[in-house]
Amino acid sequence: MKLIRKILKLILLFILALIIFCFGYYFAVTSSVKLAPEKLTFKQENVCVYDCNGAPVNAVLDKGEIKSLSISQIPKNTLQAFIATEDKRFFAHHGFDYRRIAKAIVSNLKSGRFEQGASTISQQLIKNTHLSQEKTLKRKLREWKLTKALERKYTKNEILEKYLSVIYFGHNCFGLRSASRFYFGKEVEELDLADSAILAGLVKSPNNYSPFKSPTACAKRKAVVLSLMQKNGSITQEEKVLALQKPLPTQASHTNESNSYMRFVFDELAHLSQEYQFTVGGNIKIYTYLDTNIQNGVQEIANGYTQSDKNLTVLDTKSHGFKACVSTVGDIARSPGSLLKPLLVYAPAIEENLISPATPILDNKINYNGYSPSNYDGKYHGYTSARDCIAQSLNVPAVKLLETLGVSRAVEYLNLMDLQVEKDDYSLTLALGGMKNGFSLKKLLSAYSVFANDGNFTPCGFISEIKIDNQRVYSKPQKAQRVFSEDSAYLMTDMLKSAVTHGTAKKLRGLPFEISAKTGTAGVSKGNTDAYALSYTTSDIIGVWLGNANNELIDSTGGGMPCNLLLKINEYLYKNTKPAPFHKPNSVVQVALDKPSYDDTHTLRLADTSAPAEYKFLELFKKDNMPKTQSQIFSKPVIIKPSIVFENNKIVINFCENSPKFYQYKIERYDYQNRTTLYFGNFLPTFIDDTVDMNKRYIYTITPFYNNTAGTPITLPSVCTIQGAGLPNDEILDKDWWKY
Repeated sequence: MKLIRKILKLILLFILALIIFCFGYYFAVTSSVKLAPEKLTFKQENVCVYDCNGAPVNAVLDKGEIKSLSISQIPKNTLQAFIATEDKRFFAHHGFDYRRIAKAIVSNLKSGRFEQGASTISQQLIKNTHLSQEKTLKRKLREWKLTKALERKYTKNEILEKYLSVIYFGHNCFGLRSASRFYFGKEVEELDLADSAILAGLVKSPNNYSPFKSPTACAKRKAVVLSLMQKNGSITQEEKVLALQKPLPTQASHTNESNSYMRFVFDELAHLSQEYQFTVGGNIKIYTYLDTNIQNGVQEIANGYTQSDKNLTVLDTKSHGFKACVSTVGDIARSPGSLLKPLLVYAPAIEENLISPATPILDNKINYNGYSPSNYDGKYHGYTSARDCIAQSLNVPAVKLLETLGVSRAVEYLNLMDLQVEKDDYSLTLALGGMKNGFSLKKLLSAYSVFANDGNFTPCGFISEIKIDNQRVYSKPQKAQRVFSEDSAYLMTDMLKSAVTHGTAKKLRGLPFEISAKTGTAGVSKGNTDAYALSYTTSDIIGVWLGNANNELIDSTGGGMPCNLLLKINEYLYKNTKPAPFHKPNSVVQVALDKPSYDDTHTLRLADTSAPAEYKFLELFKKDNMPKTQSQIFSKPVIIKPSIVFENNKIVINFCENSPKFYQYKIERYDYQNRTTLYFGNFLPTFIDDTVDMNKRYIYTITPFYNNTAGTPITLPSVCTIQGAGLPNDEILDKDWWKY
């Protein structure tokens, strides 16, 4: 019994010591923490954005949108939407909802993951304004003390008012006033139930529930908020139905084109806050890749085009950061058109050694189970090299290559470049950019950076670093993912240089440096809806998109106005300097190919060592994917056997249409007694021998020559000038009579 009392006493002493320690620790880590009323008001200086040189960017926020907000200005439905969604017992608790905390703990224990939180509006306000981003016990204890202090100092209405004045709604919107104007073009007092449900739903994840970026997810979230409001009696079933029927906003009410770079920065901030799990609040410092001079130059160029919406973006090849961006539509996704061909079709086909730049592809009418693509010009061009297919952006060869490669395999390459394709879009139409949702210009520029970076892909962005209350919460990773081999990437780059020299981007061919480019056009049967032009050097990747947010038709193709704008941006970027040329890896070699074989039989053969310059052409290959055979048509002349007939008392010899025109030809006749040379000279399609005698049999031999080098003689079938005579003795034909 004494032993039991002793053990109990020790346990009680331990518990007492633990309690004293906990209280001591609590007071130690929270003693210096005090509620700062001035932090509960959002100010202009709370958010600082810096350019690539570390200089602050002016006019980050609209001063007219950060004025304090009074609770009396906020409609009742709006307040109820936030309370129902974020903290339904807000008016009943004193800063902490213990019931909700217990429920969250049980749920998380059951799932084995931290899926549910239990932060009240008061806690969220403290997190956003007073605390660092670290996830530690110390921070939690400080949050506890500050939340209690907040609840003692302010009324519930004052807390709610301050919360709605500082909370982040995405798209550079801090506070309800800014969000109301941006999303709906309204003052706070004008918000209706449907608007309020959208805004209340945004708080959980502005990046995922924005009506402009994810309308489907936004609509579902809106329905959740309305259901919560109905459940707690804030609204009726009829009010819920009417609010659900109201369409979502489709575009921001005031998109400032001159401040579009900042819009992209804050969109990325919302995405990163979710991915890296930090709260957007407190004193925020955002370091970007913005080059102010380039931004101003691109803005001036963009100002000259006013016929449709536009997006002009410049990406730095090495830092993987966007230097400049002018957009009237934000980061919308559209059909990429032919911009997808190098990414989905040609580069993967090169990587898989299915093609080289010289590979001839038959451009003809095709039909794949009812799908029969045609080229933009409505014509078919016969056998065309892969280089010229991409330079001229021919559609049929791209579809043929995708069919050979396989859609699933091709999409695997897109996935490595952060371009996701839905299963419903897996078809051959994908070769021409045919897809439901499409990609943003930002995503396409990021993908094209793989060619300028030796086949390696690194995600690109606007933000290099984020600090909140002087704590670094994000630093842009530079880890690269190998997508294509270095030689495949270089070959693709070189092929896209041909689009500049003699293809759809030929408006750029006057630029005095190496540049690769691709154009693209997308549309419907009535006309074009999207027009692209994209170029890259070793320094920069530039993209231009023209179209309309509402899909109205435009009077432009990728090789037209977009290419003009692309030219102006390149001229501006490189007016005082030139980018370095592309580096050719040692695994890529230039070889001479036989032109007659290519033209006549559409085969790739190495050129004959004796071939003159006009009968060979140069092309690039991977060392491990070069042609294996070498032509000998000059060192060992050879021809296809001509045909021979006897008609109208004459012997007629017809040469094959593909017989080399650069040979000389020796024609000999043997009549079983005498050998006669009938002709020695240049190619002629038909030779007629009208010196034959009747009632005789003749054998003709043709020998091709090149530069006095005799090729293999061709013996033609014997011809009889006797009506009904039989064939000659085989023994005679077997003899090489011309040698005797």
